[in-house]
Amino acid sequence: MTPAPLLTVRGLRVVIGGGHILHGVDLEVAATGTTALLGRNGAGKTTTVRGILGLVPRTGSVLLAGEETVRLATHALVRRGVGYAPEDRGVFAALTVAENLGLAERSGAGEPDYDLVHELFPELRRRARQAAGTLSGGQQQMVAIARTLLNGNRLIIADEPTKGLAPKVVTEVAQAIERAAEAVPVLLVEQNLAVVRRLARTCVVLADGRTAHRGSTDDLLADAEAARRLLGVGSAGPGGLADYDGHGHHGGHGDHSDHGGHGGIVKVPVRPSVHSAARPAAGLPEADA
Repeated sequence: MTPAPLLTVRGLRVVIGGGHILHGVDLEVAATGTTALLGRNGAGKTTTVRGILGLVPRTGSVLLAGEETVRLATHALVRRGVGYAPEDRGVFAALTVAENLGLAERSGAGEPDYDLVHELFPELRRRARQAAGTLSGGQQQMVAIARTLLNGNRLIIADEPTKGLAPKVVTEVAQAIERAAEAVPVLLVEQNLAVVRRLARTCVVLADGRTAHRGSTDDLLADAEAARRLLGVGSAGPGGLADYDGHGHHGGHGDHSDHGGHGGIVKVPVRPSVHSAARPAAGLPEADA
């Protein structure tokens, strides 16, 4: 029997400045693994995340483990175990790595699970006393993800964690998310389709503030017509996603916070996922994010 979704969103609407940004988004996040939230630039992905978290006025239904939370404030959702790694990482540059992680501790949540954090991110243990502002972009992203794993959170929402990172660092962050998802379900907003294909069994695609597709990630990315219509790319076969930058453009170069060449959709040599144990490396195309 399939377990009930951990997060169920129905008819999520957001109006900002008199303009309708979301027109009724529906999505579910499974109780295990990673669910990807996809869409072209401006489709409403980040606004959906902010709506789920109560960071913008919203209407509709947001069920967390069966509890309606649409009227709850953001801090109440955090107390219920929702961890958020924002697109800008939210790292305090003047504080050390250890101090940044300490900010995630909350009263009444029990002993913070630093063992899990250090197992997933051994680099952060080594850099515990280093100022976060001196870390690379990838290391800062690891701090952001690590914070969401403290205090027994039951859901992680990660907003474009590989954005602007060099290919080698994209691989490291993807591996970290894969391991984190073994302990806590993840809602992953991501433009890098190679990362999505490797990590997420299911996906939700937004278009113009509405849910345009829900289903298997593999099926979507293998369907040239659907991928082109929803994401502006061809299929995920060899070369099918080459040069896709996540915004419907091809062959561009992004802004990279880590050195090491042009970034983007790269081969992500993580161990085989539970939903594609025998997927060949050739299925992970190279392109720009």
